[in-house]
Amino acid sequence: METFDHADDLSGATFTATNLRGARFIRADLSGAVMRGVDLLGADIDAPWLAEDGSTLLVNGVDVVPLVEAELNRRFPGRAGRRATGPDGLQNAWARLEEAWRQALERAAELPAGAVEVQVDGEWSFSQSLRHLVMATDTWLRKAILGIEQPYHPLGQPNAEFETDGYDLSVFAAEPPSYEEVLEARRDRQRMVRDFLTTVTTADLDKERRNPWAPDNAVTVRSCLHTILNEEWDHLRYALRDLDAVEHGAGVHPRHGGA
Repeated sequence: METFDHADDLSGATFTATNLRGARFIRADLSGAVMRGVDLLGADIDAPWLAEDGSTLLVNGVDVVPLVEAELNRRFPGRAGRRATGPDGLQNAWARLEEAWRQALERAAELPAGAVEVQVDGEWSFSQSLRHLVMATDTWLRKAILGIEQPYHPLGQPNAEFETDGYDLSVFAAEPPSYEEVLEARRDRQRMVRDFLTTVTTADLDKERRNPWAPDNAVTVRSCLHTILNEEWDHLRYALRDLDAVEHGAGVHPRHGGA
């Protein structure tokens, strides 16, 4: 089966009467793609940036972005607060988020031993998702907002872009940690965000920082916190989706690295 990766540029290509049944698009850029007369029966699309300002997704002429957002907010009470703009709203948003994760951890604890290390369709396990959120906090709070020179916890889980863009991976642990170690690191990073939000002011939120992935671009403290909240809610959604699959034994296999 033909495989395309980041070295292949198919932008502007036309696929006519092409059989893409069962194809997987991973970290692919499909922005502006036009599909006419396509069969999408059973298609599964995950687009974390779907609700960015001004974004649209038309299905049969209907913009489904508002519908998707409304349904996700219904399924995940508190998610709508991830775009809060003031200190009080952000504190409340984080409290709601921590409660949602507490419930997810309780659910994971009820599964058989080793379930938190199981990957679904080659994506991150529950434990790896928690480790990635440790790294996300380190990137956007400790590095971007606080300006800590070496912000990363060794148990953080780098994403694919971190690995392919030439960043130093030596700061991360070479061997997978125990789940208890992951939980300890996760609790520590959650506390850091909680403590920061108890003292942040509106003036602080307006201050500019360097984008950790694009240092020439400025971002506000507020937008950094929004990124943390978005990461948290997105990965909670992934984690719960995969816990469903683990409970039903669908598409699971032993851990072999992040996705």
